Amino acid sequence: MASDEDYSSFLEKANQDRGATKASSTSGSAVTKAVDMDVPASLQKVEAYYTSDADEPFEPVSLKWKGKNLPSEHEFKELIDHKADISTLSADEFDPRGVYKAVIASVKEAGGGEVKIFRVHHDKTRAEYFVVSFDSKASKIVGLKAKAVES
Repeated sequence: MASDEDYSSFLEKANQDRGATKASSTSGSAVTKAVDMDVPASLQKVEAYYTSDADEPFEPVSLKWKGKNLPSEHEFKELIDHKADISTLSADEFDPRGVYKAVIASVKEAGGGEVKIFRVHHDKTRAEYFVVSFDSKASKIVGLKAKAVES
């Protein structure tokens, strides 16, 4: 039987190896700014996944916004601090089968009722979808985002 020290040493080595692999595999991933203000509690409770080749979870978005309405594509690009191409989708284009109705409803509730969906193109197969609304009382853009791998 191995000693506690041997087991601890094994665990430390396993965690170090895993961390090194994780760092190298994510070094090329696209990063967009998503949170710089308090996230509404209702958005923190959403447990939904965007179905793609990666099936990534939706994550909260809460960004300070000085505008009076939802941002344009150009304004949103600056807001998330990214140089990628951005396009706008209708709710029907984003969710033609009604799978993400709860996601859209949660964002509407957290913001002012109007929802805008942005697709941030990172490369030929990677993108992020931002489902956002404008919370005029707190002067911030709130919503949910999910990463997608589309081959």
